[in-house]
Amino acid sequence: MDTRALSVFLSVADTLNFSRSGEMLHLSVSAVSRTVQRLEDELGQPLLERDNRSVRLTSAGREFREYARRSLAEWQQLRRKLGTDAELAGEVSLYCSVTASYRVLAPILESFRQSHPAVEIMMHTGDQADGIGRILGGQDDIAVSGHPAQLARRLDFLPLLESPLEFCAPTADCAVRDVIEGKNTAAPDFDWEAVPFIVPERGVTKDILDAWFRERGIRPRIYAQVAGHEAIVAMVSLGLGVGIAPQLVIDASGLSGSVSNIEVSERLPPLSIGLCSLRRRLASPLVKSLWDVAGQTYGVPV
Repeated sequence: MDTRALSVFLSVADTLNFSRSGEMLHLSVSAVSRTVQRLEDELGQPLLERDNRSVRLTSAGREFREYARRSLAEWQQLRRKLGTDAELAGEVSLYCSVTASYRVLAPILESFRQSHPAVEIMMHTGDQADGIGRILGGQDDIAVSGHPAQLARRLDFLPLLESPLEFCAPTADCAVRDVIEGKNTAAPDFDWEAVPFIVPERGVTKDILDAWFRERGIRPRIYAQVAGHEAIVAMVSLGLGVGIAPQLVIDASGLSGSVSNIEVSERLPPLSIGLCSLRRRLASPLVKSLWDVAGQTYGVPV
């Protein structure tokens, strides 16, 4: 089985960029292109549509991507079963926010590299709100995410830690500060509709905040909807509004001196942060090994 060719194709299917895949795989762009072309020749139809500006998967490419993932996972399982795989080797794709990469994943990856040095971690970073969608879409093996109110049946979630969700305001003298300065924000009758809010565009924390507003009959004055808690904290520090963010992000932002937490009549529930993966992906020894190391690192049964 030419597992190397399958791995090259999966990388291109993920990045949709031959140059980026070449850099990650330590191959020339021409070598990556030749590998994909050889697969297309064997199948007798294109897997990718290419033009001068973009690369896209064809319908055959999307189907072949699922086949390649299954084949690699089954190959690893077979090698372990037959006792020919003394050491796990391969690649696991991870998605997380920048903050999560060093506040949540760092101790996991340190332990994982010691026990499985031949496994490569392909990390992609972005808005944590996109993590579950990327897992459901098959773009990554594991994502660091908040626990959603409703978890799709085909997903597993491994809770690692909790972080309080805090309302935060700018500490600098500004119009936003004037709205709350000297007021009892914890009073049930505090006028939240007078406060400009910076809120998440989507994701678990947006759902939590929307529920908080709805339960209190508040029609929030939205100044901006942004992607990522890091961006919310930054905009709050500039005096543009009040926002919400996990305390973990506030502490890691380097801006904790420019924002201050606000007391409210009823606190938001804490955010449960953990790993999310498709259950069928956890059948892969590579993915399951990282999952298990994460549980051991945080003392969570898996």
